[in-house]
Amino acid sequence: MENALGYYWQRRLNDVKEAFEANNFQAFVVPGLQEARDLVLNELLPASGAAKVSWGGSMTFIATGLYHELRDRSDLEILDTFKRDKPAEELIEIRRKALLSDLFITGSNAVTESGQLVNLDMTGNRVAALAFGPKKVIVLVGRNKITADLDEAIKRVKDLAAPTNAMRLDKKTPCAKTSYCEECKSPDRICNTWNITEKSYPKGRITVVLIDTDAGL
Repeated sequence: MENALGYYWQRRLNDVKEAFEANNFQAFVVPGLQEARDLVLNELLPASGAAKVSWGGSMTFIATGLYHELRDRSDLEILDTFKRDKPAEELIEIRRKALLSDLFITGSNAVTESGQLVNLDMTGNRVAALAFGPKKVIVLVGRNKITADLDEAIKRVKDLAAPTNAMRLDKKTPCAKTSYCEECKSPDRICNTWNITEKSYPKGRITVVLIDTDAGL
C-alpha cells in the first residue's frame, strides 16, 4: 500500500465520525483546514439559518480562516469574543450574550473514539455554550485531538493542552514554566471547569467537523 498513513487516518476518522453520529451529533470528515472552512461557510452556516453568530477560543477556528471571514460580515450579527481591545467587563458581557447566539463555533481539547467531546475551560464560556444556550454549535477538531478513551482524553488535556495553552496565553502558572500540571492555585489558572459531552441534545444540535490534519493544541 503506497499511502498507508493516509489510509490509517481515513479509516480512523471515519470510525470516529460514525461514533459521533451514533451519539446524535451531526458529523463530517474533511481533508484539511480549507475544506473545513468551505463546509462551514457554504453548507453548515446557511443550513443553520443563523442571524447571530459567535465563537469560543479555538486555534483551529482561526487556522481555518473562518474568524477573518465572519467577523466583518454585514449580513450577520457578530458577537466577537476575541476583541482584546475591549475592557474585561465588556468582553465578559459579550461572552454572556454569545450564549444566546443562533450559532456558536469552537474547538475541542480532546475527543474520544467512542464519540465524546472533552473540554477544560478557564472562564467557562466555551463549555457553557456546548452544554446549553446557542441553537447550533459547530466544533472543529484536528485529528491530533483523537484519544482512545475518556481517561486518555483527560490526560491529554492536563498534560498537553492546558500547559501549552497557558504558555500561549502568557499565563503566570507553574505549568507555563515547567510544562507539567501542578494542580495549582494560581489566579491565572486556566483549568477551572470540565465538560464532557457524551451525546448531542437535541439530536443534531452539535456538529463535529473532523479534519484530516493536525490542528490546534
